[in-house]
Amino acid sequence: MSYTSMLLESMHHTREKEIIEELQDFHEKDYQFSSGHILGSMCSQPHPIAKKAYELFLETNIGDPGLFKGTREIEKRFIFFIQNLLNAPPTASGLTVSGGTEGNITAMWLAKQLSQNQEIIIPASAHFSFQKIATLMDMKLKPIPLTPSFQMDVSQIKKRISTQTAAIVGIAGSTDLGVIDPTEEIGDICRDENIYFHVDAAFGGFVIPFLEKIGYPNYKFDFTVDGVSSISIDAHKMGFAAIPLGTLVVREKEWLEEISVQSSCINSAKQAGILGTRSGGPVAAGYAITRYLGLEGYQDVVKHCMDTTFYATEQFQQIGLSLVREPMLNVMCIRLKKPQKVVTMLEQQGWKVNLIDHLSSIRIVCMPQITREHIDAFVPVLKEVCSKAGEI
Repeated sequence: MSYTSMLLESMHHTREKEIIEELQDFHEKDYQFSSGHILGSMCSQPHPIAKKAYELFLETNIGDPGLFKGTREIEKRFIFFIQNLLNAPPTASGLTVSGGTEGNITAMWLAKQLSQNQEIIIPASAHFSFQKIATLMDMKLKPIPLTPSFQMDVSQIKKRISTQTAAIVGIAGSTDLGVIDPTEEIGDICRDENIYFHVDAAFGGFVIPFLEKIGYPNYKFDFTVDGVSSISIDAHKMGFAAIPLGTLVVREKEWLEEISVQSSCINSAKQAGILGTRSGGPVAAGYAITRYLGLEGYQDVVKHCMDTTFYATEQFQQIGLSLVREPMLNVMCIRLKKPQKVVTMLEQQGWKVNLIDHLSSIRIVCMPQITREHIDAFVPVLKEVCSKAGEI
């Protein structure tokens, strides 16, 4: 090797080291899921096998399946796993998406195309992505109030249905409280009225199917409910996968033709969905973890999360705090008089929870990485903070 080549190599090595050190400095400003101090997020620390799979498929593009046939096969197998998890019929199909927001947008796009209508009936607890949908697609939202248990008030739905109704939305694991809407009752209305019914199960989709087997109440939310047309579900939440990865499953494969376009510039004739270029990394990560855990593994994960949730509930009550409602999933909201003050004080102590201002509460989510030991470490800090804030 010449002196010049050696000099250039040394310069490149030095430059690379500087960049990595710079990136590490930025990364140290982030909270780490592994610390157990992120208690408000609905995303999980990716499983080690998901990280390895992500890196292996980093350069792949599922948007061009002719070039990446193996990655496309992985996507098909992953979607098939999700369809089985949600008890989808043989006529069903699905799309991988970036997450719940894209899943909801795509579902409403489909509902609008199928019905040629403009209105969406949603619960007041619907995710903020529906606000984006209303603006993006010139659709009108018609919110339904919640019951005292924070579920969609089904008795009000028929009053809001009109000739312009494109879809009705139910939530299976609300963002604020993890509440599941009465899907069977909503499904009956949608079936009788012939209205598209979308279930936003971005959070609950990887939890609810396992509840009954581990001794918790069972809730129907999937395609076993006749009226359900589509379901969005996120693997980067309770699926233990890497960010970003969601799936939209639709009851009838032929419906996807309504949102398909000619794609002559790539190796496929038509393409459905919103995105063109899509990384195969998250999909490979999702497939790897579903293969690694299987249904039994996910059942164990859900049991851990639910048991930790109710353990935490007991600890909060013992220090004089109360919840907005009893948890349905691994999500809790602690009722407070000055929640923002508590959030700020907890952050100063190195703990991150979420402010749920309209419920005057803070949200805590027991994700797979959260253990009883983390709860035991958090409760004394919470007690001290709440005492100083005049909450207890």
